[in-house]
Amino acid sequence: MEELARLAGITVRTLRFYRERKLIPPPRREGRIAWYDEHHLARLRTITALLERGHTLSGIAELAEAFDHGRDVGDLLGVGGPTEEEPVHLTPEELADHFAGEATPENLAAAMDLGYLGTDGEEIVHISRRLLDVSSALVREGIPLAAVLAAGKQVRTHADALAELFTDLVLDHAGPEDLPRLRPLARSVVEAELSLALDRRMRKPQPGGGPGGRRP
Repeated sequence: MEELARLAGITVRTLRFYRERKLIPPPRREGRIAWYDEHHLARLRTITALLERGHTLSGIAELAEAFDHGRDVGDLLGVGGPTEEEPVHLTPEELADHFAGEATPENLAAAMDLGYLGTDGEEIVHISRRLLDVSSALVREGIPLAAVLAAGKQVRTHADALAELFTDLVLDHAGPEDLPRLRPLARSVVEAELSLALDRRMRKPQPGGGPGGRRP
């Protein structure tokens, strides 16, 4: 314990306090000997970094609890992993910086249920850089992360239906070997139709004012 505290730059008393608050996992025990390892040291350094960013110990404890119960990245990515999306490895403090004040256990659990987040040792893995960038941009615009994740769940349902429609179309008139080659065409159709749908939606008068819902 003394060696771990020295490496982490904290006092043994502080380390004991963190253990009592369950901010770090218990050590591995062999008889009367308690062994700490690099994972404990990484967690302590994460706590220090989050405190320096203004996070409270209660918030860090909630983040640690969600982190400890997260899905393993192997289960998240599957055997082959995503073919076009780029997974992003994040430390807990980097995730907190992306969603300042919004990285609550409830939101982390929702993101994990969606398959957006998984864990890899002391790191968190987001399955898609594009989804991470878009969701953090929406949060910076003032949209609550919980609302963004709820919308993402609905988008997932529609996206699965669109993928099934395109797959059935190709399989009815071509073969499975054509799916990878024709995949970009499906994406182009969806992007074009969504763009046109947004045009129609923004031209439609919204409650509270003119198009888009903004008052003059």
